[in-house]
Amino acid sequence: MTGDTGPSGGLAHMRGPMWMPMAPPSLARLLAWHPQPVPVVLALACLTAVGYAWALVALARNGHRWPPHRSVLFGLGVATLVVMTGTGLNGYGMAMFSVHMVQHMVLSMITPLLLLLGRPVTLALRALPGRSRTRRHLVRMIHSRAARILTSPGFTIPLFVLSLYGLYYTPVFDELMSTWYGHALMLVHFVVTGLLLFWPILGLDPSPRPQSPPLRLIESFLPVPFHAFFGVTVLGMNTLLVHSFAHPPRRWRLSPVADQQLGGGLAWGFTELPNLAVVLILAVTWATASGREARRHDRSEDRTGDAQRMAYNAWLSSMRDDGR
Repeated sequence: MTGDTGPSGGLAHMRGPMWMPMAPPSLARLLAWHPQPVPVVLALACLTAVGYAWALVALARNGHRWPPHRSVLFGLGVATLVVMTGTGLNGYGMAMFSVHMVQHMVLSMITPLLLLLGRPVTLALRALPGRSRTRRHLVRMIHSRAARILTSPGFTIPLFVLSLYGLYYTPVFDELMSTWYGHALMLVHFVVTGLLLFWPILGLDPSPRPQSPPLRLIESFLPVPFHAFFGVTVLGMNTLLVHSFAHPPRRWRLSPVADQQLGGGLAWGFTELPNLAVVLILAVTWATASGREARRHDRSEDRTGDAQRMAYNAWLSSMRDDGR
């Protein structure tokens, strides 16, 4: 179904199969189950959930346990994909800048964080047989030069910034919004951009670029000023940034400029919450890693009878003797 055409009282024309809402927006209509005729992102979400479930079953058959909270977090990530693309949010996101911005922020920042907290790469490596071809290909891909480039801050941060300024300040956005496949491609791009950005920063899964928590913390704050400036700028604009939302149905009584300003406020508000979550995750993982290292050292000392401490004391004693 396509929306009304022209500025007289309808939505921008959409080429191809795409459900476009006609009734005024409400919370019930936004969250009502309403997948698109060609549910591309929704199908990808289902495939992702099936793959994770298969890995859990394979791991259980091998007699290994997997922390339940990781599965819950990954499931929540898949759930955000389903809600953003399988409900009225997806249709109203074609007509309202504010709803579209909710999709953008959730799919690029919330969904990737939840999926990565489920540690899917670690799960896959543990579930696959040690000598299987699939596992060898996965390990080779993780440590490939292409993966190092795609997860380097010199690539991920410009990509994240271009997803804001290069998308909305150029004709690219209106062109993508004119077709159902362009819209689906844009939503997939949001998710992939967030995964590439947060994968090396969180450092929970094997990464092409393992680095210390302080460096990861610095990297997590680099996109923040660009994101905040985008939100503040859009919040203060009195003209339309893009044309796709210029003509909502008259009976909605919706001001496109006011709705765009609301979207800018939402983008600005999303600047802080995901980064606060990243800081908390890094703090917890850092403390956990330090605790594991301390326990490993204590076990080593118990096995060797404090050999390292005794050797260190002997070295200090020899230094004092040499001084005399």
